[in-house]
Amino acid sequence: MIIAGEASGDLHASGLITALRHHDPESQFCFFGGDLMAKAAGIEPRLHYNEMNVMGFSEVFRKLPQLLKHLKIAKSLLSEFRPDVLILVDYPSFNLKLAKAAKAMGIPVHYFISPKIWAWKEFRIKAIKRDVDAMYSILPFEVAYYKKHDYKVTYVGNPSVQEMDYALGHMPPIKHFFERQGITDQRRIIALLPGSRKGEIRNNLPLMIEAAKRFPEFQYIVAAAPTIPLRFYRQVAQDPGLNVVFGCTPVLVKHATAALVTSGTATLETALLGTPQVVCYRSNGKRLAYKIMEKLLKVKYVSLPNLILGNEIVPELLVHRCTVESISRNLTPLLVASPQRDWQIGGYKTMRRKLGTQSAADYAALLICQSLGVEIDSTTLEEPSAPKKRRRPRPKPTDAE
Repeated sequence: MIIAGEASGDLHASGLITALRHHDPESQFCFFGGDLMAKAAGIEPRLHYNEMNVMGFSEVFRKLPQLLKHLKIAKSLLSEFRPDVLILVDYPSFNLKLAKAAKAMGIPVHYFISPKIWAWKEFRIKAIKRDVDAMYSILPFEVAYYKKHDYKVTYVGNPSVQEMDYALGHMPPIKHFFERQGITDQRRIIALLPGSRKGEIRNNLPLMIEAAKRFPEFQYIVAAAPTIPLRFYRQVAQDPGLNVVFGCTPVLVKHATAALVTSGTATLETALLGTPQVVCYRSNGKRLAYKIMEKLLKVKYVSLPNLILGNEIVPELLVHRCTVESISRNLTPLLVASPQRDWQIGGYKTMRRKLGTQSAADYAALLICQSLGVEIDSTTLEEPSAPKKRRRPRPKPTDAE
C-alpha cells in the first residue's frame, strides 16, 4: 500500500511501483495517488491526490473535516488490504498519522522521500523513530541530519536525476517544440514555473509575467501543472496571448535561456537541466508571513540546489522580497553571458556530483523487497535479475488488533 498526496509524490511513487514490479513480478498494490501511479500499477487509486492536495494553514483548517475523512478511509484500507508493507511518500502531516495506525496493526512502515523535518517541525523526529521502520532519503545531507538524532536513514539517490537524464536523452529540437505547441513566436524563451497548486499560481504567476514583460526581446511561456486547467492560468494571468504548455516542462526549461521558478522540486529539476533560474515564492501575508517563516524555518535556504550545496547559487526571493523589481533585477544577468550565469551553471555541476547516479526508485525497491524476504540477485542495481518471490509469513491479526 502506497500513499502519495501530491503531483511530485505521484511521479516518484510511479517509478517506485515500476521498480517494485521489476524486482517482484507478483506484487500487488493499492494506493492513494494519481494518474502516473495508476498507469504503473495498472489499477486506479483508491483516492486521487487532487482531493488531498492542500497548502497553507488556512486551507488546511478549512478542509480539516475532509482530511480527517481521508485518513479514516486510509486506515480502513490498511485493515482491509493488510499490506506486507506500507510505503509513505513525503506528505508528512497525513502520512505520519497513518504510520502510527499501521504500526499498531503490525504492518511494517517504509518511507520513500523523507519529510523535510530539517527545515521545520523537527519534533516529528519522535514519530518517525517510533513508527517508521525504514527511511529512504533522496537528499544526501539528510543522512548526517538524522544521524544526529540517532536514527539511521539510507540515501538511495535522487529520482529527479534519472528523470531529467531521461528527458535530456529524448529532447526534441526547439523547432519541433515550437511546432508541436503551435508557437509561431521565434524569440528566445523565459520559462515560467509558478508551482503546482492554485494558491502558488495565483500568488506567483502575475509577478513572473510582469517581470518577464520587461525583456521584450524574449517571449515567456508557462509550464502548466498537469491537474490545473488552462482556463485557470488565463484567469490568473489576465493575458489573452499567454502561451501555456502541458506535459513538456523539461523541454521548455531546457530550451529556455532562463527560468522563474516557484520553490520546490522544480528548482532541482531546472538545475539538473542546466538552465539558470531565479527562485520566486510569493505568499499571502507579505512581511508578517516572512517573519513567521523566519522563526519556523531551521535552514538558511529553501531551494534544493542551495540546500544541497550549502551555498546560494540561485537567488531566492521569498514573500515580500519577491517583487517585479527584484525578479527583474536578478533575472537580467542570467539572460546574457555573465559571471552570475557562469556561477549558477558551475554550481549545478557540483550539485549533480553530490547527488550521484544511483537510481533512487530501484535502490529503494530493492531494499523494500529484501525486507519482505523476496529473493533478489542484488549484484547489480541497473539490471537486476527477476526474483523468486518468497515472503516471510506475517501472523494474522487477532481480534484485539
